[in-house]
Amino acid sequence: MQLENIIYCGDNLIWLKKFPDKLVDLIYLDPPFFSNKQYEVIFHDGQEIRSFEDRWKGNINHYIDWMHERVFEMHRVLKDTGSFYLHCDWHASHYLKVMCDDVFGRSKFRNEIVWCYTGPSRNEKDFPKKHDVIFRYVKSNNFIFNYDLIRKPYSKSFLERRENKEGSGKGIFSSDKPVGKGKYSKGKLYEDWWNDIPAGGQISRKELFGYPTQKPEALLMRIIKASSNKGDLIMDPFCGCGTTVAVAQKLQRKWIGIDVSPTACKLMKNRIEKNGAIGVEIKGLPVSIDNLKALPPFEFQNWCIGALGGAVNPKKVNDMGIDGFTYMLRNPIQVKQSENIGRNVIDNFETAMQRIKNNRGYIVAFSFGKGAYEEVARVKQNGLSIELLTVDKLLEYEEPLKEGKLF
Repeated sequence: MQLENIIYCGDNLIWLKKFPDKLVDLIYLDPPFFSNKQYEVIFHDGQEIRSFEDRWKGNINHYIDWMHERVFEMHRVLKDTGSFYLHCDWHASHYLKVMCDDVFGRSKFRNEIVWCYTGPSRNEKDFPKKHDVIFRYVKSNNFIFNYDLIRKPYSKSFLERRENKEGSGKGIFSSDKPVGKGKYSKGKLYEDWWNDIPAGGQISRKELFGYPTQKPEALLMRIIKASSNKGDLIMDPFCGCGTTVAVAQKLQRKWIGIDVSPTACKLMKNRIEKNGAIGVEIKGLPVSIDNLKALPPFEFQNWCIGALGGAVNPKKVNDMGIDGFTYMLRNPIQVKQSENIGRNVIDNFETAMQRIKNNRGYIVAFSFGKGAYEEVARVKQNGLSIELLTVDKLLEYEEPLKEGKLF
């Protein structure tokens, strides 16, 4: 059964437990950083919001326990020749290092890579926090490290110093070969601090996908080239908008991407297919009425709004019953995980539409009663248009509905 070149939607712990031992050559993960900030949530996605809340119910120990059981499974599915890169920042890096030492063993720790970047800061009480940490571990002493593929040129000043010493026949590096051509032509290995890869708003526009914590492709290029070969299998269990798998596809590696967010998984699929993959499969998306009825409320709400091509309402308090908005026209959407929706729901939604001064909206549910349809006809006389959409209609479409198809 094929496991690679597939996107898996859902809790990565559940998916990881289904994979066999020693499957993957390289794992890179960029998990939420225990920052307690909602910017970690992709597009205000319902599933990711729920998962986010689960992770921070308690203190740092709760977060590390949450991570530990996942890293334990990642260690299991990693080949003996495999490598593991954990991307984090100051919020939890020290705790995560101790946890990874426990899972992999302290002797399997190879690098603490510091990714440095710059940018504006309003902080006037501390030095601006402008670096992330990437912990590199291996599973055994027989690991892949392609040092010749990740070299950088020597500096001009270094080459001039070598030229002065070696060209004159002085010094321990004396050679007849011109500097820059012989032993120095390949360049040098990058140190364990990287300051040549931009972050945040400095990422190339052609790469940006609106994901709030997106990492640049150049970062993953270096990691994947260093610790894997063509044809190897790369895994990212917190895949977000898919930078890892997109780069793996470009570098002719196989890949596995996992993310809890259906929105992220669909974005990832489109991105990878633009990089040359054909017919990428997403496993774990809701596919039936029974699947949707079984979803937790947040996840059901997000699926429905995503099927409409909309965005979840970021306002969770005093939202007036508006769960989301359509993409282009910003028409309100209300989602009910119920059958036989009645007249009162229409009345309340009418009030919400009037308060935000919008004359068109949508209500999604499994079914509607006669009173709901009668009330929709009544509010139409007041200049309001409310479309009642059943979930089975949304299931008919593989791609999000466009606003023009709703009428």
